[in-house]
Amino acid sequence: MKTHTLLMPLDMHLHLRDGVMLENIAPLTAYSFSGAIVMPNLVPPVSSLDDLVAYKERIMAAVPNDYFEPYMTLFYKNYDRKFLESVADELTAIKLYPAGITTNSEGGVSSFDIEEMRPTLEAMIELDIPLCVHGETDGFVMDREAEFMSIYELLASSFPDLKIIMEHITTKEAVEMLDKYDNLYATITVHHLLLTLDDVVGGMMMPHNFCKPIAKRPEDLDALLSVALEAHPKVMFGSDSAPHPQDKKESSGCAAGVFTAPIALQLLCEIFEQYDKLDNLQDFVSDNAQRIYGICPEFKEVTLEKREFVIPKKYSSVVPMYAGQSINWAIQGVD
Repeated sequence: MKTHTLLMPLDMHLHLRDGVMLENIAPLTAYSFSGAIVMPNLVPPVSSLDDLVAYKERIMAAVPNDYFEPYMTLFYKNYDRKFLESVADELTAIKLYPAGITTNSEGGVSSFDIEEMRPTLEAMIELDIPLCVHGETDGFVMDREAEFMSIYELLASSFPDLKIIMEHITTKEAVEMLDKYDNLYATITVHHLLLTLDDVVGGMMMPHNFCKPIAKRPEDLDALLSVALEAHPKVMFGSDSAPHPQDKKESSGCAAGVFTAPIALQLLCEIFEQYDKLDNLQDFVSDNAQRIYGICPEFKEVTLEKREFVIPKKYSSVVPMYAGQSINWAIQGVD
């Protein structure tokens, strides 16, 4: 049987939620990943040292082993340097959301006034804290990420020593930005390497494929594949796996988010094998992230084997992408 082993796989953009959802979902990521950048958009958002420490403790209590590291983030506000110094040892990055642009982002940034942001961003540079950005405007849904490129350019040029991660990029315009500024990096999801808008609303509405940013055009998918498959040194895997209860997805107000955490590595193996690029998967799911973030996760091997795997129809109350469908790779020991 063909196998492929990954060392210390990392998910550099993950939603774990809280409460019962956290308890049900966190073990699924911890089983196959060594660590993950955990998003702070709870209700209320994680924005203080106490919030940060308490949330990490709840995550660790939900994880059944010691081989998983939650890399914690704060919800961006115009923090002062004294505060940032107090949280720096507990913090991996700060996540910036434009106000109201996605789930639980109502308290996000409403104006990208560089001078208002300068004290916080300069302190982040001095303390070596990366800025992760959900890069969308409130324009027409298919244009929101492309329209945000001017803001990335403004941030990157105004703060050339600030490490900026363009989160879950979906467009060829974002791919082109990678080589334009030394301080811009990106995460790419597995679903954006598989889906276009046609897979969301091309026929019947597919609510479990609906996310923000929404999947785009075939030429955008091709651009993402071009850098992911080559494991471009400035890109890394981030699932943006976002669990919602089934009734919140299959409803008239369909919640944005695709749940892929327990099937992400299997799908990535399938994609990278299809293009004869399995040798590059290690860099995409671990080595690039370790170098970009300067992290060193505990040693962990995850072996995948090429065999049929039927994706469960549900994980607890959450329906995954491709629920009930067969794929060609499985994590060793998982039926």
